[in-house]
Amino acid sequence: MSLQVNDLKVHYRTLRGNVHALDGVTFSLEDGEIMGLAGESGCGKSTLGKSLIRLDSRMHHAGGSVRLDGREMPIADDKAMVPLRFHEVSLIPQYAMSALNPTRRIGRMIDELLRARGVRPADKADELRRRLELVGLEPDVLRRFPIELSGGMKQRVVMVLSTLLDPSLLIADEVTSALDVSTQRSVAESLVEFRDRGYVRSMVFVTHDVSLVYQIADTIMVMYAGHVAEKGPAASIVSEPRHPYTRMLLSALPEVGSTSGERLQGIPGTPPGLLDPPTGCRFRARCPMAFDKCVERPPLVETAPGHWSACWKTGEE
Repeated sequence: MSLQVNDLKVHYRTLRGNVHALDGVTFSLEDGEIMGLAGESGCGKSTLGKSLIRLDSRMHHAGGSVRLDGREMPIADDKAMVPLRFHEVSLIPQYAMSALNPTRRIGRMIDELLRARGVRPADKADELRRRLELVGLEPDVLRRFPIELSGGMKQRVVMVLSTLLDPSLLIADEVTSALDVSTQRSVAESLVEFRDRGYVRSMVFVTHDVSLVYQIADTIMVMYAGHVAEKGPAASIVSEPRHPYTRMLLSALPEVGSTSGERLQGIPGTPPGLLDPPTGCRFRARCPMAFDKCVERPPLVETAPGHWSACWKTGEE
């Protein structure tokens, strides 16, 4: 098993108190698995991704554990995580196109990163060119400055840079959000090929675009207000969602080719504030199926092989 996350709690410290961004998240990721991580803005997707590599100084590890390839990850200790970054776990950050230093040529940036990780750039030169070719970039991109590249080209450079040391786990955080539709699909397919070629062992693909992640992910995990609502095979999540939130999230998506003229239905209300989160099921204030027992937090239970849901009424249907 590649990744095991158990009861992970991550808070953001603010002047008004702790924001409970992740509050008891448990899941596993198998070798070779691409897991799509979906949900509304503010549900904890990016926080979960970043907490696995510990890149945000505002984060406070409030509890739980993370094991990667059988090894306990020191996610509470920023200094202890440094040797593991890029080697064991790597991140393609949100707004990755802005992550490149505008005063450095691409080749120099990559050389500096490799040296910082104890790797001689010459030892990776041939592999670097192979991977650039794989994502459709010519070697002369290494001599260019970021401003000379299109958005899609910058995104591909960051993909190559983030996976050059063959990490066991790759976190791709909203990597397609600023791209046009055709480039989105090309970038997503390149990530799948990186997995298939063994450049990364497993992947967490963070997105708000369920329709895109469905095309490339093996499994999908849906989060809501710092909790896991549902996790299961991608096809099962889309065709047979078990949690009311997942159903409503999917029903809000437009159907390609539909000519019915029906208006899409959004989810009424807003997610709860996480400075003082409500007890029980955090979706209950917006859920049409809510009843008295929802004041207690529902457990995440397996409702079908590999399909998990956290809803008191899941087993009643």
